Amino acid sequence: MPRILCALILFAVVAAVPAATGVAQPADNAARARKFIAEHEARIRPLEKQVNLTWWNANVSGKDQDFKAKEEAQNRLDETLAGQERFAELKEIKESNLRDRLLARQIDVLYLMYLEKQVEPALLRKITARANAIEQAFNVFRAKVNDKEMTDSEVRKVLKESRDSAQRKAVWEASKAVGGLVEKDLKELVGLRNQAARKLGFRDYHVMQLYLNEQTQDQVLALFDQLDELTREPFQRAKSEIDARLAQHCGVAVDELRPWHYHDPFFQEPPAVFGTDLDAVYARVDILKLSKDYYAGMGLPIDDVIARSDLYEKPGKSPHAFCTDIDREGDVRVLANIVPNEYWMGTMLHELGHSVYSSKNIPRRVPYVLRTEAHILTTEGVAMMFERAAKSADWLQKMGVIVPDPKGFNEAGSKMLRNQLLIFSRWCQVMLRFEKELYANPDQDLNKLWWELVEKYQSVKRPDLRNAPDYASKIHIVVSPAYYHNYMMGQLFASQVHHAIARQVLKTSSRKALYARHTGVGEFMKRRVFAPGRTLTWNALTKFATGEELNPKAFAEDFRGQ
Repeated sequence: MPRILCALILFAVVAAVPAATGVAQPADNAARARKFIAEHEARIRPLEKQVNLTWWNANVSGKDQDFKAKEEAQNRLDETLAGQERFAELKEIKESNLRDRLLARQIDVLYLMYLEKQVEPALLRKITARANAIEQAFNVFRAKVNDKEMTDSEVRKVLKESRDSAQRKAVWEASKAVGGLVEKDLKELVGLRNQAARKLGFRDYHVMQLYLNEQTQDQVLALFDQLDELTREPFQRAKSEIDARLAQHCGVAVDELRPWHYHDPFFQEPPAVFGTDLDAVYARVDILKLSKDYYAGMGLPIDDVIARSDLYEKPGKSPHAFCTDIDREGDVRVLANIVPNEYWMGTMLHELGHSVYSSKNIPRRVPYVLRTEAHILTTEGVAMMFERAAKSADWLQKMGVIVPDPKGFNEAGSKMLRNQLLIFSRWCQVMLRFEKELYANPDQDLNKLWWELVEKYQSVKRPDLRNAPDYASKIHIVVSPAYYHNYMMGQLFASQVHHAIARQVLKTSSRKALYARHTGVGEFMKRRVFAPGRTLTWNALTKFATGEELNPKAFAEDFRGQ
């Protein structure tokens, strides 16, 4: 075993046990740090739990009173974190160069958490109120065509199945109408976020958010430039094949294809155009049971998560999907809107992947402050890694599902997975670069900027004569700002971890590696990915789990090998 990897393993084991400091240091600094952390937990834990509960309730119900309670809970937490005297003390402790690495890591994480709130409480309240109002508008919005409201699943069904370009266009445009409803509020929210960032000494909010997540714009852009170069030609080849099939399906010329000819509103998912209909198999599958059996078979049972979750469509409820850890004590839940198709099979595997990388499996001995994922990109990576199984007939058969045409399913699923990796990488280029420019210059023509980036990175032609805030119809820009690039970095993490599991646990090639009914996969994930919590930074965890820092090599093998 390489010496560096041995050292990382030793550090992770030590870091997971708070009592094992091992290094002498000035007693007063260490004592101050421990006292600050204890006081933080006593004051903040109940407030964080309340924020998470009210956020859950609001997204499940869509009711005004629940969104009001969510906003009030967030304001109470923000006001507590905004205390200047507490922050000054925290800054002093941070600058005292604590030698105990576990103690220092907690202080570093708390510093980033408190720093964001060091602006006037009135400004924080304005930001929360504006974001809350926009999020509620998204949750209650339903596309309307000919006076008929459509759920998100119904929109996707039309975009997947209809051969009528006029119908597709009408549904696509209806799905984008939420952008016009929230545009004004979103621009005001961007201004408020920038105002807060500049008060804290950052150029703009995007720069600040990356700093708070232990990243830099230069670091992320360099990686995305590398990905652009790596994926550009393979993407164009894959898209040419997709476009030919979409054009044939809709009876139009390839150069007449527009955004509504793709199978989702943003062309972030691969269109299902490769013969075998994956949805036909999933129409007969109990998606929830299959998900439970899959995770249980890896030694990562999720029955308790399912019992607390809200999984089917209803009025007012958020039409999307997410997982949340309410208290870092095991109360983990998933919100979903399950429909029996491949999209929702993948989505459930994804969200339940988040659920197992949570306080369910991060040991209680990890301090509360660090009892969460190492980074948002690592939890997204875990979710994406498990999600990929949905496109494999071999996986379905190993799980006991009858697949009438396994060869056809595998061929179609393999192409879809390859295309998913390529298409998603290009879509993430749009989101990263748009949000960077949005906060750098929010007064520019954002409608024009959006379509310039879509055309450059996704090769999707903008609609003729359209001038609408289509960017504002993407909810992540509101509720998860400067976040989306982490999905792509998560794909890199997913590929690296998958290759490590194939080598070390399953003893096979990455293409043949299946996790179904193999408890060794769960053990690997618990020991090498989940156990450290946030004691390690995202790059240190990547190296601990895979032997290398985050890079695109394994990802490139995955999309080239399909």
